[in-house]
Amino acid sequence: MDILKQRIMEDARVLEGQIIKVDNFLNHQVDVALLNEIGKEFKERFKDYKIDKILTAEASGIAIASIAAQYFQVPMIFARKTESKNLDKDKYESEVYSYTKGKVYKIMVSKRYLKEDENVLIIDDFLANGKAVEGLIDIVNQSGANLIGIGVAIEKGFQDGGKGLRERGIKLESLAIIDSIKDGKVEFR
Repeated sequence: MDILKQRIMEDARVLEGQIIKVDNFLNHQVDVALLNEIGKEFKERFKDYKIDKILTAEASGIAIASIAAQYFQVPMIFARKTESKNLDKDKYESEVYSYTKGKVYKIMVSKRYLKEDENVLIIDDFLANGKAVEGLIDIVNQSGANLIGIGVAIEKGFQDGGKGLRERGIKLESLAIIDSIKDGKVEFR
């Protein structure tokens, strides 16, 4: 997706540890017009599939998944990372490791919102090692729903997350795949 790649080239910052900061347009301060185009693109890439729900993880995936859900005309569910008094006690749980935060945390989805035999599309902002996506897949599997595929805005192609998902036959659509980072600059596949 050229508009996303261009935005990454112009506005992303590369930090130590090959962390790519896109918080000024994708996941902290949000460029809604760009997200609108991303939502349209996910709809186009998954247009031949019946989607009942879109699932993402709190918090960075919420904006992208919400706009994508608008194009699919289905509800968006986000897996919570923290317990709260208003979260149902009857829930699906999985553990994920956050590379950027350097810690393991639980993600949770109320069983009321994800049902057996529903068709689920996972949407997220980044895919690197794939730990967050694996946690979401685990929740889909626990529910008995059908994983239709995964859509990510940015994939770090030089890490193993995308490769592992594709090797398992999971439909993965990444809008921008970064093959490498050299001298603080990203190079796309």
